Amino acid sequence: VCLVAPAMGISLKAQHVKRYSAIAWLLMKYGRSDLVQKAGLEGALEGEQRGSGVTSGHAEELAADLERMGPTYVKLGQLLSSRPDLLAPEYMEALTRLQDHCEPFSFAEVERIVTEELGVRISKAFAEFDSTPLAAASLGQVHRATMRDGRQVAVKVQRPGIRAQILEDLEALDDIARFVDSQTEAGRHFEFARMLAEFRKSLLRELDYKVEAQNLLTMASIVEDFEHIVVPSPVEDYTTGRVLTMEYIKGRKITDVSPLARLELNGGELADELFAAYLKQILVDGFFHADPHPGNVFLTDDGRIALLDLGMVARIAPRLQETLLQLLLAVSEGRADDAVAMGLRIGEKTDLFDEREFSSRVSDIVARHQSTTLRQIEVGKMVLEMTKVSSDCGVRLPPELTMLGKTLLNLDQVAWTLDPDFDPNAAINRHASEVVRKNMLRSASPGNIIGSMLEGKEFLERLPGRANKILEKVAENQLEIKVNAIDETKLMTGFQKVANRITTGLILSALIVGAALLMRVQTSFTLLGYPGLAIIFFMIAAAGGSALVLSILRDD
Repeated sequence: VCLVAPAMGISLKAQHVKRYSAIAWLLMKYGRSDLVQKAGLEGALEGEQRGSGVTSGHAEELAADLERMGPTYVKLGQLLSSRPDLLAPEYMEALTRLQDHCEPFSFAEVERIVTEELGVRISKAFAEFDSTPLAAASLGQVHRATMRDGRQVAVKVQRPGIRAQILEDLEALDDIARFVDSQTEAGRHFEFARMLAEFRKSLLRELDYKVEAQNLLTMASIVEDFEHIVVPSPVEDYTTGRVLTMEYIKGRKITDVSPLARLELNGGELADELFAAYLKQILVDGFFHADPHPGNVFLTDDGRIALLDLGMVARIAPRLQETLLQLLLAVSEGRADDAVAMGLRIGEKTDLFDEREFSSRVSDIVARHQSTTLRQIEVGKMVLEMTKVSSDCGVRLPPELTMLGKTLLNLDQVAWTLDPDFDPNAAINRHASEVVRKNMLRSASPGNIIGSMLEGKEFLERLPGRANKILEKVAENQLEIKVNAIDETKLMTGFQKVANRITTGLILSALIVGAALLMRVQTSFTLLGYPGLAIIFFMIAAAGGSALVLSILRDD
C-alpha cells in the first residue's frame, strides 16, 4: 500500500509513515523544508509539525535528535561526522560527540537470545553470567561471564528485533535518497543512493557477530608483532550471528585514566606503537579498525593498549596502499604539488572537475598545516579537508579515504590523550620506511614470485609467434597504424624502432633460453658455482635488457 505524494514526489509506503515523518521533521528543523516540499513529505508530518516551519536547529541538537530517532540514525550520524563535504564544521564537531549508548534491555531477553543462539541455557553454558551489562549500545549490550573452564569472557548480545528495525529504516532512507538523486543537483553530485548502499553493507556486516569474530582473529594476527597492542580473542564455539563471546580484558577507557596514573605510563612509546600498528593495518595489510575512538581503546591493567569493538572495519585495495602512503607523506612533509598529484591519482574526475581550483585549495591546506604548531597538527583532519576540497572541485574520492580520515582523526585524539606532545607527522615519517620494507617483502613472497614466473613463461612462449605476426605484416606492407595526421619521416622512424626493439628482444630471449639450457651442462669452467658460459649469457642478457629499458625510458 502506498500513499500517493504530489506530482514529482516519492511514493510513501504506509508501513514507513512514522519513519518518513521523523526524517521529514529532521529536514524541516535543519533548514531543508524545500526538499520536504519537493519530495511530497508534508503528508507524513503530523499537523503541528507541518505548520511550525522550524528551520533553526542548532548543531548541538543534531546529535540528540539522531539518538532519539534510533540506532540506524546514530550510525548514520557517525558516518556523517566524517563527511566535511556534506556538513558544516560545527555539525561535524557535534556529531563526533555522538554517543552510541542506550538503555539496556532486560536480562530475560538476554537469556532468551543466548539460549536460542547457543542451543543451551546460560546456566549450562557458563559458570557465572552477570545480569547487569558492562555497557549497552544501540546494536547490543555486553555482559561479563565466566566459562566452565574458568576463563573470564565478555558476551555481546544483539538487541531483540534490531535487524528488522534497521532494514525498515534503511528502506525508507533509500526511497528518499533515490528521489533526491533524481530530482536535485546535490543528489546528482553526491549520489546519496550509492552512499547509502555502502552504509547498508557496512551496517549489516556489523550486525553479524560471526563477521566481527573473524575480524578479531584477523586483527590479532596483524598486530601480533606489537608488544603493547592486544586484541581480545573470540570463543568460536560460543559465537553466532547474534551472540559474540570473547576474551575479557581488564582495563579502562583511555579517557578515564587519571593525570596521576598517566604520569606512570610511557605514553609516548604507547602512542608511537599504536600509530605504527595502524600504519601497518592501513598500508601493508589493507585491513584496519575503522572506529578507534577513545571509548573503543582501553588501557589494560598491565599497561598495554587493547583495541575493542571490531564490528566496524575497512579494507583498502593493494593498488591504493602505495598511493595513500605517498599522499600521507606529501601532506606530512608539506609537499603541496605531490599532494595534489596523489589526490588526482586516487580520485576519479567528474564533469565538474576544476584543476586550478583543486590545486590551489589543496596547496592552501598543506601550507596551513605547515604553519601550525606541534600540538595543532591533525593529519586525520587534513585528510577529511582534502575529501571536501575534492568533492567541491569535481574529484570523486573512494569511500576508503573518508574512512581513513576519520580513523586518523580518532587516532590523533587517542595519541594525544596518551602523550600531549605526540607528533603524528614524525610518526608517519618514522615508520614509512618500515611500511615500504614490508610491502616489498610481501611483493617478494613465494606466491607473487611464482605468479611472475608463470607470467614470464607465458610471455616467452607467445613472444616468437606474436613477433612473427608483426614482422610478417611489416614485410608484406600490411601493418596499419591509425593516426590523425601522417608524418612519413616520423612513421618510418617509428617502424625502425619497432623492428630494432623486436629484434633486440628476440636476441635477448634467445640468450636467456640458451643460458637456461646450458645450465644443465656441467663444465670445468664455472662462475659462482654454476656453468660459466651460461652465467656469461645471463649477464649479457641482463645488461642488454637493462640497456633496452633505459633506452626506451630515455628516448620514447
